[in-house]
Amino acid sequence: MIRLGIIGCGSMGTNHRERFGSLRGRMRLAGFADISLECARKAAEENEGAVAVSDYRELFPHVDGVVVAVPHDLHFAIGSECLRAGKHVLMEKPLALTEQECRDLIDMDTSPTPVLMVGYVMRHDPLWQAMGDMIQRCTYGQVFHAAIWTEQLTGVARHPWYGDAKRADGGQLFSHGCHYIDMLMDWLGDPVCGSHVGTNLGTPGMEREGTSNVCLKFGNGATGYHFGTWGARGSYLRYSAEAHAEEGLLHLDHDAGVISLYRRREPTEIFRRSDPAGKPVARQMEAFLDCIENRRKPATSAAVAFRGLQVIWKLYDAEDRGQLADLRGIASASGDA
Repeated sequence: MIRLGIIGCGSMGTNHRERFGSLRGRMRLAGFADISLECARKAAEENEGAVAVSDYRELFPHVDGVVVAVPHDLHFAIGSECLRAGKHVLMEKPLALTEQECRDLIDMDTSPTPVLMVGYVMRHDPLWQAMGDMIQRCTYGQVFHAAIWTEQLTGVARHPWYGDAKRADGGQLFSHGCHYIDMLMDWLGDPVCGSHVGTNLGTPGMEREGTSNVCLKFGNGATGYHFGTWGARGSYLRYSAEAHAEEGLLHLDHDAGVISLYRRREPTEIFRRSDPAGKPVARQMEAFLDCIENRRKPATSAAVAFRGLQVIWKLYDAEDRGQLADLRGIASASGDA
């Protein structure tokens, strides 16, 4: 049985530990680390035999691997030390804050001994997986445009560091939109150019954008779009995606768990997710355990995660200069993507 520790017992750490009931036969939560020892102790009390520490290094004798669920600016220091200690690491997105930190982690990545996996949880949602399969296999013909909307109200007051551009290395796009840049690249391939326009209007507390618009063009000629906001006081689209293909429009409704095909105006349901809410977090952990047990490198490796972050950094830089971002060469610059 694999012994896991959670570093960071805030909302992300809680989200992880509450979803693992179905995996008790393969793993156990053996330790919790948080700058607030009281927070770590509270989590440990819910898991028999688990240790609670304020210094994550004290977890090392008790665990085989860790989930790193801390603010972005701590990812590199904590992740690299865990790897040096020989511990498997499931790193919450994003991988790290700078290109050099990412490249250093890629150099340190000797997966599967130990595994370094980046937590792009949407890749483990069967609804989004089904959408990707249909796009990649051209089930309804070639897809020429895909769009993703993520509209939510995120209180920066609860997580003040979200609004700190230095700690988060940007705003909504880097912190949350990285999920969907990764998704668009997984669906459509390598982008060649793009643009980003963001604003912090309507999202008090954000130094950089709380609302983000990304347009991309891909090497195969397809285009992609992502709109994300942390300021939605109401939403019709919420979490949804569309893909225009030669034979119709695919529409993904995340909340309903349904993918529909539109030909002209009438929809036909073609896929329905059977998993309950929150299951993708457990599926992600299953994938992490599979990599450890079967000695496999994860699909969301450090190098793969770096690709999407390179795109975001180039989009930010071009936005600041009022230019279109040249995204050619991203894949070849990032190792084994």
